[in-house]
Amino acid sequence: MHLRVLVSVSAICIVFPLSLFAQSVAEGQVELPKARAAPVMAKRYEIVTTGGVLSTEPPVAVVYLDGPFPKPISQPTKQIAQKDLAFLPSLLPVQVGTRVEFPNLDDTYHNIFSYSPAKRFDLGRYRPEERPIPSEVFDVPGLVTLRCDIHEHMRGLILVLNTPYFVVTDTQGRFRLNGLPSGHYTLKAWIDSKTTREQPVELKKAATLHVDFP
Repeated sequence: MHLRVLVSVSAICIVFPLSLFAQSVAEGQVELPKARAAPVMAKRYEIVTTGGVLSTEPPVAVVYLDGPFPKPISQPTKQIAQKDLAFLPSLLPVQVGTRVEFPNLDDTYHNIFSYSPAKRFDLGRYRPEERPIPSEVFDVPGLVTLRCDIHEHMRGLILVLNTPYFVVTDTQGRFRLNGLPSGHYTLKAWIDSKTTREQPVELKKAATLHVDFP
């Protein structure tokens, strides 16, 4: 009987390494600016500019753990689609080195470009059937503003981060970051192109830390 229990525990440890059971969690809420329009239930945001400040509508934040994390060997490819003459999602956080594809799901041409210091590029005009899907690698941290040369109202944001630990809040500002390493770090909340709040945190193994950004 004892041998069977030992074998079972060993099997669990093979499938789920012990390090997974010791990871930390950070959760809480970010105080967001008031929405300029009635909130929508669908997870879809638009990028608005007010006084030169770029933000989402309805407001959301990107919460991320800042620290000296090793660079990954490879990154999964992410996507920002063009659908109904809008970027989906309109705000995408990625880690440095991530390739982002820009599939065209509209029955018209698009031309995605950016003049942002963190990434300058121009994909040229392309239709939905374009293959391979036009893409770019985002290898410098910072905020990248996406625009379409054909549809002037279109705006999108890519927040390039030097961390693998990040999450977009819901429209109430709530967030939960799982699988975090223990130790002393800085937790940051990006709210708009001019506003990033931060708090020092101490993450303990297998513990949940509650952090609010007032």
